[in-house]
Amino acid sequence: MAQNAVIIPEKIFFKIGEVCDILDVQAHVLRYWETEFPMLSPQKNRSGQRTYRRRDVEMALRIKALLYEDLYTIAGAKKRLQKEIREGSRLKIVKTESEVVKEVEAASKEDSIESELLEIEDFELEPELPDSKPEQEKVELSGDRREALKSLASQLLELREMLKSDQTLKAEEHIKKL
Repeated sequence: MAQNAVIIPEKIFFKIGEVCDILDVQAHVLRYWETEFPMLSPQKNRSGQRTYRRRDVEMALRIKALLYEDLYTIAGAKKRLQKEIREGSRLKIVKTESEVVKEVEAASKEDSIESELLEIEDFELEPELPDSKPEQEKVELSGDRREALKSLASQLLELREMLKSDQTLKAEEHIKKL
């Protein structure tokens, strides 16, 4: 169960509903974790509402990962967190919205189809044969086969770009929801 990338908005305080949306758990689960894990202790404002800080959200994400991904029991997750805190190891780093947007923009600029097509033309289409044979024979490709391979590579790159742009759109939609 691999965890999807989680984006924590750039805010100082979060309400319980916002944290539940980020973690994709219900509020009663989060309140229960607060009773079981002393290291998860959000402050309460004057009206008694929980106000979570970024470190609280990161701690809750770590708890969720231990319980749902690593399949620890509550007691086991508590011991593991206490050990991690004693050892001074950092919690999983979660990226902010602006960091994710910058990464998406950089990836789209770097990965252009044209530059990759140029790399394909330089690609050696003649495979190497195993070392067990003393004489290496070169496989000659006809012009038609060479063009077919280039066309196939071009189509694969276009598919990859379509997948990347789909992921970019999903990240942008997620950011808009926040």
